[in-house]
Amino acid sequence: MFEDLFYERLAKLRTDKGVSARDMSLTIGQSAGYINRLENQKGFPSMQVFFYICEYLGVTPSEFFDNANNFPSEYKEILEDLKALDAGQLHNIKAIIKDLRH
Repeated sequence: MFEDLFYERLAKLRTDKGVSARDMSLTIGQSAGYINRLENQKGFPSMQVFFYICEYLGVTPSEFFDNANNFPSEYKEILEDLKALDAGQLHNIKAIIKDLRH
């Protein structure tokens, strides 16, 4: 169960970031086909490499496995921006979000 989630999330988060499996592999210090092999369900990374993968994708390990969160990097960025708003601005953003959901 978690194995399938790992493979699916790796492919989705990498694709959403818009990088090739080869570029990601090389950037995290692995051979050119490393991420491709993982996405083709041919093994698992060590814990250390998993942390490199998370860092590269801009997610925490818990966010990596949170398949209900389709855009973890974007959510983090939005939350950081929200922290700079005052109460009135937050109220307006909340109203906009509620309107967009309907």
